[in-house]
Amino acid sequence: MTDPRDRARHGSFLRDNSLTLVFGIAFLVTLAFQAVVGHVEYNEQLAVAGLQQIDFAEYVTSSDFAVDVTENWQSEFLQFFLYIFGTVWLVQRGSPESKQVHKAGPESDQEQRVGVHAREDSPRWAGAGDWRQTLYSRSLGTVMGSLFVLSWLAQSVSGTAAYNGVQLRQLEEPVSWAGYVATADFWNRTLQNWQSELLAVAAMVVLSIYLRQRGSPESKPVGASHTATGVEG
Repeated sequence: MTDPRDRARHGSFLRDNSLTLVFGIAFLVTLAFQAVVGHVEYNEQLAVAGLQQIDFAEYVTSSDFAVDVTENWQSEFLQFFLYIFGTVWLVQRGSPESKQVHKAGPESDQEQRVGVHAREDSPRWAGAGDWRQTLYSRSLGTVMGSLFVLSWLAQSVSGTAAYNGVQLRQLEEPVSWAGYVATADFWNRTLQNWQSELLAVAAMVVLSIYLRQRGSPESKPVGASHTATGVEG
């Protein structure tokens, strides 16, 4: 017979991690569907060119699938990297996506609870007072920036292979990695993702000044003033 405490702990885990679990599962489902429809589209292109079609396993391990995935990843990580660092100094009066106008900058040690101001429940490195504190205090932006660079590199490498595949099918000379990074194909793929991510961030910042979503920490309380800044619902 199942222990009620085990059921309670299990239910608590699902509830306490529901945001990560739901978005993580949604990510895997959409990635799977992208692979399926991408495989169909790729084989249609091969058929038009009079070439032999490939099976699903070959497609999901191909450079064509990799470049389609990584070009979206790098733009997402770039968005968060820029937003994390940008919001240290940049503010938007009235937006919950911004901190309060008078708090622009890295803030004091007391406000950030570092060094001698660290509490008992603070992360260990927050109170270290040496390089560990410096590193940890910038760890989120650093990791996001690193993920952007790595995914951008993966996009460029897989994009080179995919681009050269097309070049060879058209009986044209393949290009080097540096040659591909200088092509319009690479920058078209890159910039169309960057501009959409930047537009989405700007829209969220501005719309959250005047619009509300009850219960969401991304929104101000429904009754909050339009000029209230850095206030979460």
